[in-house]
Amino acid sequence: MFDSLSERLGGTLKKLRGQGRITEDNVKETLREVRMALLEADVALPVVKAFVDRVKERAMGQDVLRSLTPGQALVKVVNDELVAVMGEANEGLNLNMQPPAVILMAGLQGAGKTTSVAKLSRWLKERDRKSVMVASTDVYRPAAIDQLQTLADEVDAKFFPSQSDQNPVDIAKAAIEQAKRDYVDVVIIDTAGRLHIDDDMMSEIKQIHAAINPIETLFTVDSMTGQDAANTAKAFNEALPLTGVILTKTDGDARGGAALSIRHITGKPIKFMGVGEKTEALEPFHPDRVVSRILGMGDVLSLVEEAQRKMDVGSAEKLAGKLKKGKGFDLEDFRDQLRQMGNMGGIGSLIDKMPGMGNLPAAAKQQVNDKELGKLEAIINSMTPKERRKPDLIKGSRKKRIAAGSGTQIQDVNRLLKQFTQMQKMMKKMGSKGGMAKLMRGMGGKFPMGGGMPF
Repeated sequence: MFDSLSERLGGTLKKLRGQGRITEDNVKETLREVRMALLEADVALPVVKAFVDRVKERAMGQDVLRSLTPGQALVKVVNDELVAVMGEANEGLNLNMQPPAVILMAGLQGAGKTTSVAKLSRWLKERDRKSVMVASTDVYRPAAIDQLQTLADEVDAKFFPSQSDQNPVDIAKAAIEQAKRDYVDVVIIDTAGRLHIDDDMMSEIKQIHAAINPIETLFTVDSMTGQDAANTAKAFNEALPLTGVILTKTDGDARGGAALSIRHITGKPIKFMGVGEKTEALEPFHPDRVVSRILGMGDVLSLVEEAQRKMDVGSAEKLAGKLKKGKGFDLEDFRDQLRQMGNMGGIGSLIDKMPGMGNLPAAAKQQVNDKELGKLEAIINSMTPKERRKPDLIKGSRKKRIAAGSGTQIQDVNRLLKQFTQMQKMMKKMGSKGGMAKLMRGMGGKFPMGGGMPF
């Protein structure tokens, strides 16, 4: 997400950072570039105008002009104002009420609403240890009810059955009554979507809202629709007392206009963003962290949280112990590392959060993908246990067999072995005394790219 915006803003602000003196002319030139970058990212015009005006006002103030490092001070102003546009801090769900807490989901058809219900259910179960029941009031599309049931089974949420001949309001009320009997903590009500906003749709969802009085009313919107997403959110906000927004498909959105427009136009916070198709691909929306990514500074906090939650601690400790004893890092360990990366949302997600990775050339980013991870794992799986433990055994005829078994080319096997050798050297340094410090010095603070690692 934000690739094009990050590239444009990053380049503009990089020029500023080293400048020892800021003048009205530099500020004008910088703001012209910033304005163009935001408009190209499909940020709504009123948002761009308000943002640029605020930055200009602060940039010409004494804090920037009299700063010892005025270039950096101006970059900080841009950073702070971007955070302000998106809402300052993450606003979580308000579930402080006598169970069951009711969440009503609204949105247009195709925005990822039903999938977001499943993602949110999983989030509540895993993060907040809540029991969750889901119900669909989409009586117009039986397939939507079946889809929700399938997803509920996947995330281990209770499913309240409904049928196309029932009244949507009755379904919602009955689901809540059932949740009370079953002592469920949270009920999520999925509603019917339409291809566009229409009076019937709004009337129905208003009736459901009035009947169940949810504590949270979340609007699900496709980030790839840019400023249209903000305008749709505004229309729903005028019809319903929305409490927040879930921004979906952010992994496919290179512009980021929706994220920068919604809060300003609706006054409602973005609470979550969908970062992939899987049910675990949901992240809380932290404006400060998102801005850090936009400006190429990564998002270490989210990366650490992700690692703490998803990394296999036992496996990591086992590998650390093995390295400490001086035992070599082998291809089975390498495969474990690849799987851990997959569990943390894949390579693309990791790179997005790593500091400095915003400056990677586009060609390098394109080479880094999760399909490549799958290919590497397939090659390792095609080896015998002995070959995985002793990679030096892998010569000509073995390479040919491994390539055939994994559906790859011999060049792919050679590339993997080269990447493994680099990783092995890194691990050897980590296993030695003062290893991490030596490793970071040797890497010059940068991650090995290009001909080396798969990330």
